[in-house]
Amino acid sequence: MKIGTVTGSVWSTRKADCLQGQTFLVVETPDGTVVAADQVGAGRGDKVLLVTGTVAARFCMESPIDAAVVAILDQEGRHVSP
Repeated sequence: MKIGTVTGSVWSTRKADCLQGQTFLVVETPDGTVVAADQVGAGRGDKVLLVTGTVAARFCMESPIDAAVVAILDQEGRHVSP
C-alpha cells in the first residue's frame, strides 16, 4: 500500500467495456505520479491510500488496472515508540 495526494483526474471519451463507470485520478506518491481507479469518491487535495498491482486488479473486479484508491485518509500519523 502507498499513501499519496490526489492532484487531478483523467477523462476519457472511450474506454474498454470493463472500465466503464470507473473514475481515474492522478495521485502523487513519494515514488512518482500514478493514475489510479477511484473506489471511494476522492477528490483533488485528498490524502489517499493506494493498493497496486494484482491486489488493485482483484479489488476492481479483475479489471486491467495497476492502482486503486481504496481509502481517503483523515490523518496520517506516525507511531513513535517510547
